[in-house]
Amino acid sequence: MTNARQQLIDYISAEAVFHGDFTLTSGKKASYYVDLRKVSLDHRVAPLIGQVMIDVIKDIPDVFAVGGLTMGADPVASAILHQGAAQGLAYDAFVVRKEPKDHGRGKQVEGPELEGKRVIVLEDTSTTGGSPLKAIEALEKVGAIVVGVAVVVDRNTDARERIEKAGYPYYYAIGLADLGLE
Repeated sequence: MTNARQQLIDYISAEAVFHGDFTLTSGKKASYYVDLRKVSLDHRVAPLIGQVMIDVIKDIPDVFAVGGLTMGADPVASAILHQGAAQGLAYDAFVVRKEPKDHGRGKQVEGPELEGKRVIVLEDTSTTGGSPLKAIEALEKVGAIVVGVAVVVDRNTDARERIEKAGYPYYYAIGLADLGLE
């Protein structure tokens, strides 16, 4: 395990895992909640997320850009963009809106031109896989080639199965066991 990964696990465990009664996006009940935005928007942790996620995706060839459905994917994509640049890697980032804009150019996917480009869809935490699948739908409409979904924290629900069943490889950096939640 890399030092950055262990540091990231420690930050998530200490500052982003909440215990209690929670209702997830799926409607399911849970006794804990992983609120990754508590750390993904933290100046100490964002660089670690970038380093760890680059380790997750580095062997996927010819990735042009990373991103996903706004809001959860945005800080992760930014962290990868910045850490990649610091390492001499050229990962651009994109944002997928939940709906196309109703003004201006009416775009749903913001950032660089992605037609014909290989992209990774990101998510901070996975529960149902719905957010990455919604992002994939928008990305394919603009001609992007989705080569995988990469998640910071996998909740060990059915997200992986749904994404793989849809035909996309699924990668993750940290599982519930890493956080002592299994």
